Amino acid sequence: MTENTQQQTAPTTELPTQYAPAEVEGPLYQRWVERGYFEADAKSEKPPYTIVIPPPNVTGSLHLGHAFEHTLIDALTRRKRMQGFETLWQPGMDHAGIATQNVVERELAKEGKSRHDLGREAFVERVWQWKAESGGQISGQMKRLGDGVAWSRERFTMDEGLSQAVQTIFKKLYDDELIYRAERIINWCPRCLTAISDIEVEYQDDDGELVSIRYGEGDDSLVVATTRAETMLGDTAVAVHPDDERYKHLIGRQIKLPLTDRTIPVVADTHVDPEFGTGAVKVTPAHDPNDFEIGQRHNLPNLAVMDERAIITAHGPFQGLDRLEARSAIVAALRAEGRIVAEKRPYTHSVGHCSRCKTTIEPRLSMQWWVKVGPLAQAAGDAVRDGKVKIHPQEMEKRYFDWVDNLHDWCISRQLWWGHRIPVWYGPNGEVVCVGPDEQPPAGEGWHQDTDVLDTWFSSGLWPFSTLGWPERTESLEKFYPNSVLVTGYDILFFWVARMMMFGLYAMDGTPPFHTIALHGMVRDQNGKKMSKSFGNVVNPLDWMDTYGSDAVRFTLARGANPGVDVPIGEDWVQASSKFANKIWNATRFALMNGATVEGPLPDASEMSATDRWILSRLNKTVAEVDAFYDDYQFSKLSDALYHFAWDEVFDWYVELSKTTFFAGGEGARVSGRVLGEVLDVMLRLLHPVVPFVTETLWTTLTGGESVVIADWPKDSGFRDAAAEQEIALVQRVITEVRRFRKEQGLQDAQKVPARLTLDGTTLVAHEAAIRQILRLQPEGEGFSATASLPVAGATVALDLSGTIDVEAERKRLAKDLAAAEKEKAQANGKLGNEAFLAKAPDNVVDKIRGRLAKADEDIARIKTQLATLPQA
Repeated sequence: MTENTQQQTAPTTELPTQYAPAEVEGPLYQRWVERGYFEADAKSEKPPYTIVIPPPNVTGSLHLGHAFEHTLIDALTRRKRMQGFETLWQPGMDHAGIATQNVVERELAKEGKSRHDLGREAFVERVWQWKAESGGQISGQMKRLGDGVAWSRERFTMDEGLSQAVQTIFKKLYDDELIYRAERIINWCPRCLTAISDIEVEYQDDDGELVSIRYGEGDDSLVVATTRAETMLGDTAVAVHPDDERYKHLIGRQIKLPLTDRTIPVVADTHVDPEFGTGAVKVTPAHDPNDFEIGQRHNLPNLAVMDERAIITAHGPFQGLDRLEARSAIVAALRAEGRIVAEKRPYTHSVGHCSRCKTTIEPRLSMQWWVKVGPLAQAAGDAVRDGKVKIHPQEMEKRYFDWVDNLHDWCISRQLWWGHRIPVWYGPNGEVVCVGPDEQPPAGEGWHQDTDVLDTWFSSGLWPFSTLGWPERTESLEKFYPNSVLVTGYDILFFWVARMMMFGLYAMDGTPPFHTIALHGMVRDQNGKKMSKSFGNVVNPLDWMDTYGSDAVRFTLARGANPGVDVPIGEDWVQASSKFANKIWNATRFALMNGATVEGPLPDASEMSATDRWILSRLNKTVAEVDAFYDDYQFSKLSDALYHFAWDEVFDWYVELSKTTFFAGGEGARVSGRVLGEVLDVMLRLLHPVVPFVTETLWTTLTGGESVVIADWPKDSGFRDAAAEQEIALVQRVITEVRRFRKEQGLQDAQKVPARLTLDGTTLVAHEAAIRQILRLQPEGEGFSATASLPVAGATVALDLSGTIDVEAERKRLAKDLAAAEKEKAQANGKLGNEAFLAKAPDNVVDKIRGRLAKADEDIARIKTQLATLPQA
């Protein structure tokens, strides 16, 4: 096994009788931070291991999704730190443009003010003030969870250094003609009053209406269907497929647009599906992305009929109406003119909503700034195809390629005041100047800066290198870039991961921002349902931490973490994890009180009992298994392996099998005490990355070491003992079989029973004392009568049950159970032997009956065995 290289003091066996997480966790975390365990030294000669935190919003607080993700990252970094890596877990927060501006605007509204009352400069100052006073509460909550981040390196996407990085890359992209300004259709939120990107639109099925409207007159008319009748005021054409015989006579003709004094052309465009609806579609280039493309192809005018708040601006009786009010009014007016051919209500269809305020999105023609993503996305895709970056689990690669290979240009401008202002100045004579961080903006009359700010994802896309000092070639950048792994949810694969890939490859000379992308799922409730306030199933992880401790929450989350798969979680599972933490505490406390020690060298295998050699063999296998699971990001499997090793093998078997040795004292107790100390030392170090608090307290008590945080990670010594494992497996089989028999006979666990153990010629001889002690088997005394005999594992355990059970009552009970099982078997056989039934019954019904038959056969065999072992009358 590995040696702990820390300076040790004499261990103490003093532990409180109960584990109290609330008393332990806070002081321990503070001690870790004060001692600088989580800091990272760029000058270190140790190999680097780097992970950035997915920066939580400055407006946010810790939710179960954060707790889940942070637990996984913390486990990885704690292990790597113990393995001797210079480990950096980079913390920080995102300025969250729209979300933060909304929060501060709501605060102003309570004072009866708007941001316009303050003006831009004063409003931004107000946001900074809010951040200083109320923002970032998540940092304290991260400490509660035990996040081992390098707090001295904490960054904010609006701090001075990151602002310089944003301005630098904007200028570089602009100069390389990868950023441009153009009028395009964008997703517009009439509530937030800003453009938002495609990935910030949430689609849901809404009930609306589908109305069919007749345009034109007589033979020169056609019918179009729409869910947004209000946009017809901005129609500049009707489109049909060029090969649609129904409308060939109309192509190139002008038809009357209802409710207006305008005529519009009928154009032929292959985008139109002649099989869908009437085969004719209205074209509103200023209010629909597909219509905009048709308009571009046919040189149609772009007629905007709504303002930024979705109020109708077209002249006429509908001017000044909200879009929804206008929709009803326009349909009523069309109906009055006899233009409505059909109406369908409700008509359920997919509608886009702002992901932040849930307002229905309005497609809108607008002058915005764009990133030309073609070459950037190509590089991001190739980095994965070429193996420079691994996506884990691998099946998520398809989702990644489907996105990056089909990216549209990215709208990066936002009509907000809080955020990185676009570094472009406009002159009085149409001049446009992009200003880098070391350049002075143009001055003089008529010059002004663009009023828009950049999309939040623009700055967070720089996170893996901007946090390390880029564009300066800092020591930290040289040491810690690229990141070793990115741990994040599959739900932001497109929001954040793709942005970081594009910017990292572009800014860092083709070096991707991380070697591996490890994707996890989303946390759901115990029934697999998405957590939502509207469902009433949202859980505050801090409440569970208060009740059960942070270790219990962490272990529950890690144990449910299968790569790329959603994680169901319920309070019962956290409670079970709390019991596990208490089991570790109580069992370690018992072991310390009974001779477990790390003092002195580990005895030679020749001095050990088979039980000692067995547990060391199992320990080394567990070390190897846990390492393999960590390297494959199989958190659920490694947690399960540790749980079953600790609870089942160490506490339930090794400690119990060794009690007679400890109680006997002498050399055997000394050897087993040292073995148990070794097992606990390694086991606690293995458990530490997932459950850091309880393991820190127990490990320092056991070893006298400074901290398990900086202890050596265990290594597989290669020790294996197949013979000992086989021998203990036989012991376990005997004990398990006798326990089952005792339970079937209704004996209490503590009830003592006289027994004769015939173990001659087996390896079980050396374990008789332990077997008797665990099974509460007394030596056979005078008058012993073997009323039941159990042959198992080459041995025989004869029990004297006279006086311990009511044999006649037990025989009647078993006979009744046997009759019920035989009846169940007969019924199942009857149905399975009925050809008519089998011909009609569904496969799942037949399978269920076969299962009932198999269960009945098992019950019959079991009950007959129990009857045979009952004492004779």
